[in-house]
Amino acid sequence: MNKIEFTHLIPCDASYLYDWHTRPRAINRLIPPWESVQVLNHPKGISNGDKVSIKINLGPLALPWHLQIEDVIPGSQFADRQLSGPFDFWKHSHEMHPVNDSHSLLVESIKFESPFGFLTKHLVTDKLRRLFKFRFNVIENDIKRHYMYKDRSNMKILVTGASGLVGKSLVDFLSSGGHEVFKLVRHEAKDSSEIQWTPASLDQLGYVDLAKLEGFDAVVHLAGENIAARRWTAKQKQKIYDSRIYATKFLARSLAKLEKPPRVFISASAIGIYGDKASESLDESSIAADDFLAKTCKDWEEACKPALDKGIRVVNARFGIILHPRGGALAKMLPLFQLGGGGILGSGKQYMSWVALDDVIAALHHCLMNETLSGAVNVVAPEAVTNIEFTKVLARVLRRPAIFPAPALALKLVLGEMAEALLLPSTRVKPDRLLSSGFKFSYEELETAFKHML
Repeated sequence: MNKIEFTHLIPCDASYLYDWHTRPRAINRLIPPWESVQVLNHPKGISNGDKVSIKINLGPLALPWHLQIEDVIPGSQFADRQLSGPFDFWKHSHEMHPVNDSHSLLVESIKFESPFGFLTKHLVTDKLRRLFKFRFNVIENDIKRHYMYKDRSNMKILVTGASGLVGKSLVDFLSSGGHEVFKLVRHEAKDSSEIQWTPASLDQLGYVDLAKLEGFDAVVHLAGENIAARRWTAKQKQKIYDSRIYATKFLARSLAKLEKPPRVFISASAIGIYGDKASESLDESSIAADDFLAKTCKDWEEACKPALDKGIRVVNARFGIILHPRGGALAKMLPLFQLGGGGILGSGKQYMSWVALDDVIAALHHCLMNETLSGAVNVVAPEAVTNIEFTKVLARVLRRPAIFPAPALALKLVLGEMAEALLLPSTRVKPDRLLSSGFKFSYEELETAFKHML
């Protein structure tokens, strides 16, 4: 029998730490992005005998893993034991030991027998060490965000775009913090946590049952056509524009009609509003550009006006380049870099205003909880980097060469206007309003962010 133990000091009391682990979507926060794992069921608490089913994807194969909860002492400990799955034996114990009123020690011990004995023991142990380094980072950072508001009532929050990169993580983060989260979806509602709507567009009226929107404390609007999904034809540009402006205006108008409207409406925007500004340092007061992307962002933010006129606090979250291996720009770059075929884009001198996904959802949470924030808020890491720096850091973390540049002309030929709008412009943005309101980034440095998520 092999045994390995991990410990970490967490900035909350032991009871709070235990409660965080019992919440349905906390387990999703603990799955590293490099692991292809899907949780098939989310128990609504932790009780002896509860079952948890997980699917592990190994290339074309899907391996089921069935676990049972046992050894539960509320507020103090629980364990999960394998019923069937990849190990000959597996038991994972979680213990929460109080240190003082504001800190507790999380002790996680695992006993396992691997199927091929000594041959796989070291592989499993190395995998667990990397896994728990990731898990403890997430647990510490997430709980730190939530614990500072532990004396406030939990919120009832509605999220659009909940199936997207940011939306999925935000739902998991807010739910594991104890908030009641609902999703506004286009498909027929599958359960009581979903509300169906039809967003307005250029050629169709929107629809939503206003009665179902009553009583929310907050709405976070993230829905919109992926701007990097395909080449920017005239039709695709219209789709990008329509999916943001008409849907946002319809939702803002709908919220303004409510008897009990939300206290805050957070709507996505983007730093594309600033355009190509070379090395100029940009903050929320900087002048907007006049290209397609900037016009889209300006009209997108203006579409929130009906909610603002109603007296709802409106925040326009201007996202930078959101980094995560499962989506966005990094997901498109990774395969090439992992093969050693990465390189600078264009001259490489253009500034990239990036932000780690975990800091994006933390910033959205900060905007929800901080009643002094309204209007434009730049959601980017404190220090932008040039594309040359970005390329070097990514290659170094992956331990791969990056010697194959992509000339600007080639990018324009392949991607057209999208290359000029997304890959080649230089936008050096500062998160002044986040910083001045007391927000602390978990990943201020690019290399630290890459090492965590990769």
